[in-house]
Amino acid sequence: MIDQQDKANGSRASYFFRASLLAWLLLIVYASWYPFTGWRDIGVPPLAYITAAWPRYWTWFDLLTNVAAYLPLGLLAVFALHPLQKGVRAALISIAGCAAVSALMEAMQTWLPSRVPSNLDLLTNVTGAAIGAAVGMLLAPSFVDQGRFHLLGKRWFRHDSSRAMILLALWPLAQIYPQSWLFGHGQVLPGISVWLSDWLSEPFDLGALLMHSIHLHITHIWQFWLLETIITASGLTGALLALLCLLRRSAPRIMLTGGLLALAIGVKSLACALFFTPDNAFVWLTPGALGGLLIGVLMVAGLSFAPAIVQRRLAAFSLLLCLMMVNLTPANHYFIVTLQAWSQGKFLNFNGAAQFFALCWPFVALYFLLQRLHHSPLNDPGSSD
Repeated sequence: MIDQQDKANGSRASYFFRASLLAWLLLIVYASWYPFTGWRDIGVPPLAYITAAWPRYWTWFDLLTNVAAYLPLGLLAVFALHPLQKGVRAALISIAGCAAVSALMEAMQTWLPSRVPSNLDLLTNVTGAAIGAAVGMLLAPSFVDQGRFHLLGKRWFRHDSSRAMILLALWPLAQIYPQSWLFGHGQVLPGISVWLSDWLSEPFDLGALLMHSIHLHITHIWQFWLLETIITASGLTGALLALLCLLRRSAPRIMLTGGLLALAIGVKSLACALFFTPDNAFVWLTPGALGGLLIGVLMVAGLSFAPAIVQRRLAAFSLLLCLMMVNLTPANHYFIVTLQAWSQGKFLNFNGAAQFFALCWPFVALYFLLQRLHHSPLNDPGSSD
């Protein structure tokens, strides 16, 4: 009886890593095949790159990027195989699987005009996967089995919160792609407008049409500041309340929410410094963003010990408000000028994946928040803690 219970606990413990593996795999696919346009057949076999000569032009940045991209994939693969496979066997299976994924990603690039398949990329990808698999093999007893980290997670987080934890862990990554508004994710109307303009063969601005239909005109700078404050505050509140509704009362709420916010701001600043110049690391800290940060932090602090069901509903409302405002607000002309200094270059792979996160994150978050099955305290045996 005890053995069966241990196996069940181990299977549930690794669900978080299985879902994380799937999410990271989708990220790699998106980054490898971005921008998904211009597919053509040039008459070259898709696996010809394997036996081709080593590429003449490469940079250490590209090599380290390839290693860093597949290192988490190898690590998560080892964790995801638990408890079915453990130790060296799990590591070898993970490396083989990651090598197959990398070979497929490179082969498909044969038909993309903006991408070049490379055997050097394949080698560095497999190297990163091997490092990750080795690290995963060493850390699995602590992270997946009934170790200290596993028990700490059970003590801090409510029952069956693994999927939402993955989503919240991706929130800082959603800050990488340059956006008009701090925490203003899910800006889909501009993309739809571009698609409609191409389809109709004439300029079409869906956001402006919706703004005109509700008789809302934004022309003054103070209106942009106010809207930026609302977008920042609602985006921050939605994300942090989504975290709070997963925590047990014994969890260090200030440390966890503060750590998530600090990580998001740190990623945002680092991305701005890399994409533009180090002097622009804090270009996002405008008066509207600063006001939104202060208001959002005060709101989260005031609701930190509210019932989980209240936090969940307010998180969903905040994200809906943020989505509505970020899609209706006209383009920030100051941000457009800033983008002119953005040279994508070697960040092409990252930009595609980062844009994917920025667009999809709030919609996936709402999907989880609106599911009572995963977030209602009534379904959590430890919700009374």
